[in-house]
Amino acid sequence: MAVSIIVGAQWGDEGKGKIVDMLSEKIDIVARYQGGANAGHTVVIGDKTYVLHLIPSGIFQKNVKCVIGNGVVIDPAALMDEIAMIRSFGIKIEGRLFISHNAHLIMPYHKLLDNIREQGAQKIGTTGRGIGPAYIDKYMRAGIRVVDLLDRNVLREKLTRNIEEKNQILSKVYGKTEIDVDKIVEEYQKFDSLIDPYVTDTATFLNDALKKGKRILAEGAQGALLDVDHGTYPYVTSSNPTSGGACTGLGIPPTSVKAIIGIVKAYSTRVGNGPFPTELKETTGESLRSIGHEFGATTGRPRRCGWLDMVSLKYSMMVNGISEIALTKLDVLDSFDEIKICVAYKKDGKVLKSFPTDVQTLENIEPVYKTYKGWNETITGVKTWKKLPKRTRDYVETIEKLSGVRVSIVSVGARRDQTIVRK
Repeated sequence: MAVSIIVGAQWGDEGKGKIVDMLSEKIDIVARYQGGANAGHTVVIGDKTYVLHLIPSGIFQKNVKCVIGNGVVIDPAALMDEIAMIRSFGIKIEGRLFISHNAHLIMPYHKLLDNIREQGAQKIGTTGRGIGPAYIDKYMRAGIRVVDLLDRNVLREKLTRNIEEKNQILSKVYGKTEIDVDKIVEEYQKFDSLIDPYVTDTATFLNDALKKGKRILAEGAQGALLDVDHGTYPYVTSSNPTSGGACTGLGIPPTSVKAIIGIVKAYSTRVGNGPFPTELKETTGESLRSIGHEFGATTGRPRRCGWLDMVSLKYSMMVNGISEIALTKLDVLDSFDEIKICVAYKKDGKVLKSFPTDVQTLENIEPVYKTYKGWNETITGVKTWKKLPKRTRDYVETIEKLSGVRVSIVSVGARRDQTIVRK
């Protein structure tokens, strides 16, 4: 069969968890391809809410196998907590979870350095979970991988070399207490015995599955506009949440990808610092935050809210090759008399021809809006496309027309059953 990729098409927090969970019903394998425990994917089943940070959102479908790919950076403590949580819900995880032996590990010094750097002059607004420093070590070829846990001597040798360097930075630059090598070796050896049943050559596992005709859903974290190469640098994450990241983060060929589904929120949000052209800093933004429960699943931080930004969305469609849209949180707009969509950017009185990823330009643009009438009806109980209010359908069709991409899924609430699939 083929691979479908789920991409957050905005600044993250689009509701990927719900859509992955829903689509997983007809999928064999769900594979996470980048990021770490800085991501929070929320799934609501009945009256229960589950928040995942590392394990793919397909875990709630009992016949689905889940892969944490080589592109993910793994916090051992967070992973074990998550496995324990899944088990506590009576969900079987043995034989269903596969972790890449090539995935890099987040070490205690990564978290320490992350939090120290966030106190500096340039605050990115990270979660402080050590993601950036772990990716730095990965690309400096100094990272610790899951496979390194298998040999205590190799682990000690690599950790000793890394910690000597980190201690120089911590003690001489930041005046912090030095890290104990023995303590970390002991801690991570214990983790090895716990994680060992799940460790797999996941690239081979996935490619064998493709040969057998299995259906694979690749799950990204964060959003395309936070991509380290294609996002609003430097206010980005440290990996590639764009669709191209799925191939490198899982070890699957581009030729296996047949569909790219962009998850789009019916308005826009952003967590942390960085430019946000449609941000609403008054009562409308506060209403979106309150009605939409816009607080980070990982940190609880309030999200910045604004109108749907079609300029950035069209850019995301382009770099990801998005073939269909899953529109989420449409019900949050139920009570608004007017709804706006940003259709262009102006700078110095001139309309920009494309989305600028440089902060200097983005912080000085003027969004150009079109205003649409709201529907002022509750849509959370609507089950079919035709039963939606006409103005709701008009809004969705406007998004299709402006983006040039069909909206195939419409979410009208947090639960699984509050989803409309258009035929």
